[in-house]
Amino acid sequence: MKNTLNSIRHSLAHLLGAAVLELYPGSKLAIGPSIDDGFYYDIEVAGKISDSDLPRIETEMRKILKFWDEFEEVKETAKSAEKHYVDNAYKLELIKELAVKKEKITSYKSDKFVDLCRGGHVKSAQDINTEAFKLSHVAGAYWRGDEKNTQLTRIYGYAFETKKELDEYLVMLEEARKRDHKILGPQLELFMFHQTSPGMPYWLPNGVVIYNRLIEFWREEHQKRDYQEIVSPLLNKKELYITSGHYDHYWSDMFVANMDENEVYGVKAMNCPNAMIVFGSKGRSYRNLPLRLSDTDTLHRYERSGTLNGLLRVREFRQDDAHIFVTEEQIGSEYKQIFEIVERFYSIFGMHYTFRLGTRPESFLGDVETWDQAEKTLQEILESSGKEFNILPGDGAFYGPKVDIVMKDALGREWQMGTIQLDFQQPRRFNLEYTATDGSKKTPVAIHRVIYGSMERFIGILIEHYAGAFPVWLSPVQVAVLPITDKQNNWAEEVSNELKEAGVRVEINKDNETLGKKIRGAETQKIPYLLIVGDKEIEAKSVAVRQRGKGDLGQIKTNEFLKKIKEEIYLKK
Repeated sequence: MKNTLNSIRHSLAHLLGAAVLELYPGSKLAIGPSIDDGFYYDIEVAGKISDSDLPRIETEMRKILKFWDEFEEVKETAKSAEKHYVDNAYKLELIKELAVKKEKITSYKSDKFVDLCRGGHVKSAQDINTEAFKLSHVAGAYWRGDEKNTQLTRIYGYAFETKKELDEYLVMLEEARKRDHKILGPQLELFMFHQTSPGMPYWLPNGVVIYNRLIEFWREEHQKRDYQEIVSPLLNKKELYITSGHYDHYWSDMFVANMDENEVYGVKAMNCPNAMIVFGSKGRSYRNLPLRLSDTDTLHRYERSGTLNGLLRVREFRQDDAHIFVTEEQIGSEYKQIFEIVERFYSIFGMHYTFRLGTRPESFLGDVETWDQAEKTLQEILESSGKEFNILPGDGAFYGPKVDIVMKDALGREWQMGTIQLDFQQPRRFNLEYTATDGSKKTPVAIHRVIYGSMERFIGILIEHYAGAFPVWLSPVQVAVLPITDKQNNWAEEVSNELKEAGVRVEINKDNETLGKKIRGAETQKIPYLLIVGDKEIEAKSVAVRQRGKGDLGQIKTNEFLKKIKEEIYLKK
């Protein structure tokens, strides 16, 4: 059987474990899987390992590999496995679980090294290219992802089939580091974090400009399509989430306020239960459908501390949310309109995207027949859309199947962004109904959808997509006016005021600095246009324009420049 990249990566995890045991005797191995770009091993280390130790461990891995041949399967019983791993509590826990499930138990042996494993290795250890892997970094990881358990040392590595592929990946990672939103965000004064509120960003003035402009664009486009915006409570009694089903499926991921034994509140983690309340607040007719309720309320989710990642995974965020109530006959046409909105939004940012259908998860509300019909409906809609899509079994929401928007950024990395979910369950649980054409009462279908997804995550990805150099319409400061000396300050003020009155975001630098320093400062802030003002510009009632990425455009009359930039802002360039 041909070696796969996963088998190479999984084999390297074994090699990593062997090297650590050799260099740090008494260490205990936990688990070591392959991952998207390589592998890792979680280890209780006898001693301490930091990033500076990784070259030494890599050398040991290459040394050990010379003595390895095949990965020999060792068939185990629960009893024999327990003997092999008697001093390793992590392996004993895994063995016990396998025995309870009556699953096959195997170890794999290479030279002196033996590890509990299901298998999936290269045919021969010599098939591993010693130049095509590299240990990357060390992190902490709780055993089984539970912060109540022991914290282990997780060692990550990259692995590919060839050195060329590894080198190309490392170049891409270096470019990604230059674009890292966690670095650029504070540098550009967009956002910050503080230890008193982990996972909850402070939005700084520049970041608020971007945030608000994205929301304004969202409102403009949705008002054209008959969406009605609502705002609903941040705190809701537990009973609301019992009705919606979130208490059974999501309560542990929510912040909870126990006021007394009779009143327990959940801090809102999703908007759908409140949208159900709004729909049910008055009588509805088929004439009112589709009813499109949108909102951008603040949400909170109790993401575990180890999973927090800048703006990409936070505890406080807003979504460009909407809940659309339709008849079953309207599902197809409504999805078609939503797909049109998706295309409008993502084309603005030059982002390539595909769709992904998530089907019934293990834990779900409702009956299988309804789920099957909902999944069939969504698959037919996707097939007729002409857009590329794939299916991820078991990835639906607990109340219905979903279509996720999977976007590729400037580096080719994939991100799951918005989602469009089909829900037959919550309207039933809230006893929602509308009067049909024949006068009978029927239950509407709810479509949950976000286009940006989490605003925080979307902005984090935008920062990296543009490397902080936002298009003119989104840039916090669109123009910097730079007088060469104090003598030009008055004309610089006139130019600045004219731009401000036209709605352009502008700042003026009248500091006692050289022009070169002023230009470097503005370029560091990635401002799209620099307007340089000297005596010649005053005389000609003009400005010398320097455009980001294009350099000097020459002297331009102020009214002509204003026309140019207003057109770019209007066209979202």
